Amino acid sequence: MKNLKDLQLNEMEALLVALGEPKFRAKQIFAWLYKGVSGFDEMTNVPAALKNKLEEAGWSTGVFVPAKVQISKLDGTRKYLFELSDGNAIESVYMKYKYGNTICISSQAGCRMGCKFCASTIGGLQRNLTPGEMAEQLLAAERDAGEPINHIVVMGTGEPFDNYENLSKFIRIINDKNGRNLGMRNITVSTCGLVPMIETFAKDFPQVNLAISLHAPNNDIRNSMMPVNKKYPMEVLIEACKKYTEETSRRITFEYTLVKDKNDSRENAFELIEKLRGVLCHVNLIPLNKVEETGLDTSERKACEAFKKILEDHGIPATIRRELGDDIDGACGQLRLGGKK
Repeated sequence: MKNLKDLQLNEMEALLVALGEPKFRAKQIFAWLYKGVSGFDEMTNVPAALKNKLEEAGWSTGVFVPAKVQISKLDGTRKYLFELSDGNAIESVYMKYKYGNTICISSQAGCRMGCKFCASTIGGLQRNLTPGEMAEQLLAAERDAGEPINHIVVMGTGEPFDNYENLSKFIRIINDKNGRNLGMRNITVSTCGLVPMIETFAKDFPQVNLAISLHAPNNDIRNSMMPVNKKYPMEVLIEACKKYTEETSRRITFEYTLVKDKNDSRENAFELIEKLRGVLCHVNLIPLNKVEETGLDTSERKACEAFKKILEDHGIPATIRRELGDDIDGACGQLRLGGKK
């Protein structure tokens, strides 16, 4: 089946005209899709004949029914396992904050980046997700939780910039005022550092928030943790980040997972300060969420606090992330292809 959620409004208009229908019907259908309807039958102002025509032409609303929902007893975080039409499966996480509800969505089924601390890469990359599959993670979570979601972070399985064309289309669709109308500033995209795409992203989406998965203060450590660094070493990445902030006037968030005896020492903190000097940024410190297969350990709380204080004392804003969903393997770095067996 073809997924209507993969279409931008102009593409949907062209589809309906090709089917011999008036163009205005596209806006009606588009609006219904992003109200989160479960199927054509809920589109009350769309003629039955048109619904039948779409179904006969092989179009669907691309709805996900969660194969599994885990709800954290600690904080109410929900982790979803969604089975895709081709047999792959992805995970998404719904989180509640004081400022509203956030969904962490996947951009690929699996990942090929090979970061050593992350469960998402264990099964390798199976395929890219389509724009509609990205959007439906939000809509399916809303149907299940019964509450609106007003923030999206593209930080689940996959490297978003490795699926840039579909990511771009997803952002434009979810931002469209005729549908979901989610503000660009309510969307955050995280990358492990595909440098050429950072420049492209700055031009295409200057209002969307950018997060960089840094996780190391020098090339030696980053090479051992993140294979991407061998292609785009830190000095190249940081220079791209400086250009990004100059072009967009937007602050970058650097994600830094603290791994015991790996990247969490005082010396590492001072190295990081030197690397980030002059960059408009915020550092999000993430105590490692353990993944059995990696063999890596979490930094002790005292080490995390000390690292944060050194950064702040030298003018670099930093926070220690409040981890949500840890008891359901729904925290940062714990999402994986197909869920945990």
